[in-house]
Amino acid sequence: MTRIGNYPVVLPEKVEVTLTQGEIAVKGPLGVLTQKLAPNVKVEKVDNRIEFKATNNSHHANAMSGTLRALVANMVNGVTKGFEKKLTLVGVGYRAQAQGDKLNLSIGFSHPVVHQMPKGIKAETPTQTEIVIKGVDRQLVGQVAAEVRGYRSPEPYKGKGVRYAGERIVLKETKKK
Repeated sequence: MTRIGNYPVVLPEKVEVTLTQGEIAVKGPLGVLTQKLAPNVKVEKVDNRIEFKATNNSHHANAMSGTLRALVANMVNGVTKGFEKKLTLVGVGYRAQAQGDKLNLSIGFSHPVVHQMPKGIKAETPTQTEIVIKGVDRQLVGQVAAEVRGYRSPEPYKGKGVRYAGERIVLKETKKK
């Protein structure tokens, strides 16, 4: 039996939740997010909280109730506070610059890399070697950060590349004669 699915999601004052057939919408000060509901999970709004229950006793229904609860909790957190991922550039001459909805990267190629930000995602560059990706959708923020990191992921010998803030790269030893 799932444990995460048993806990209700408590709604802050500024958040409104709309339950329709097969979909849940969460509206808050930062935006609106929607999520499709699993058919074997019953979702109820009671006072200022949302409860999730598996409709049958199958393993899949229990797993989906916990998954759906976590997704809705992230939606509530996203429309109230938002999410952000920080990336750092390590390497001589590696630079980033945010221009509107585009992120210009100079990361050691013969040409600059331009990454188009999807709708609802903002990129900021506090310094030339730091990138902050912000948005209300946790999955989308993580996906965009992974795409930017994928242009030049850290190499294992010197550690040069784009890495998450706080990420530790295990460096390999070079060949000895």
